[in-house]
Amino acid sequence: MRNEVKLKGFGARLKSLFGISTIDETYFEELEELLIEGDLGSKLTLEISDEVRELIKKKKHVNASDLQVLVKEQLTPLVHTYHPTIDPDHLNVFLILGVNGVGKTTTIAKIAKAYKDQGLSVTLAAADTFRAAAIDQLEIHANRLGVRIVKQTSGSDPGAVVYDALSSAQARGDNVLLIDTAGRMHNKENLVRELAKIDKIVQTKGIDSDHYKKFLVIDSTTGQNGLSQATIFHQAVSLDALILSKYDSLAKGGSLIQIGANLGLPISFVGVGERYEDLELFDKERFLNALVGLA
Repeated sequence: MRNEVKLKGFGARLKSLFGISTIDETYFEELEELLIEGDLGSKLTLEISDEVRELIKKKKHVNASDLQVLVKEQLTPLVHTYHPTIDPDHLNVFLILGVNGVGKTTTIAKIAKAYKDQGLSVTLAAADTFRAAAIDQLEIHANRLGVRIVKQTSGSDPGAVVYDALSSAQARGDNVLLIDTAGRMHNKENLVRELAKIDKIVQTKGIDSDHYKKFLVIDSTTGQNGLSQATIFHQAVSLDALILSKYDSLAKGGSLIQIGANLGLPISFVGVGERYEDLELFDKERFLNALVGLA
């Protein structure tokens, strides 16, 4: 690739590539290479490349901004947003999923902080019982935030923890129950079976779909693995939305585009730092502008 486009960040490299004055076949090869490196996949890459070719045929003078806007237009229908609302008159249950290491437990703490600051009563359910550290970590967050936690000993049945947490939260009239779950990916069948069981328990406790949402936490820097993770969890429990951890405008965004294109899943929250306060609602325009270098 030309030296001009060897910059940090997908959006910056894309912007630099659009700024090249000579648009020839080498240019399109570099554009396609960059889109594939950005995890957009071969199908979407070719569609974008073909649209750019058509634009250049129609317009005599095409500048970098024209091309950036064109790519953004192609990606816009593939990115969806979902901002959850809390019904204060019912228990609202969030099942939080994600593979180990994506920042799932910290994300749960950030959500708990956000809703507690709104004056809502929040309870945490430590249903990742396969790792003692996960229970301890969630308890530390609960103590720091001043929210209640329902837990059992390490190795307990996750379904039993969820059942107890639901019963307790319903009896107390809580507003929000955040359920932490195991994220072991080495045994897909066991994971799917376990999550399906938890999902069924929530539904049998009378929590309807308006008050029960399932979120998958994805590391924003994840490449193609993001799509495979989303596919597995979506097949297990029919996800409602994604939460992006470790979010940075320079991070690859192609995997999120592919998840939107293949699964139609929206994005709800983004974690933008280490503090409890570092959680924001997903901003589609800001994300797309940063991705294509318009920000």
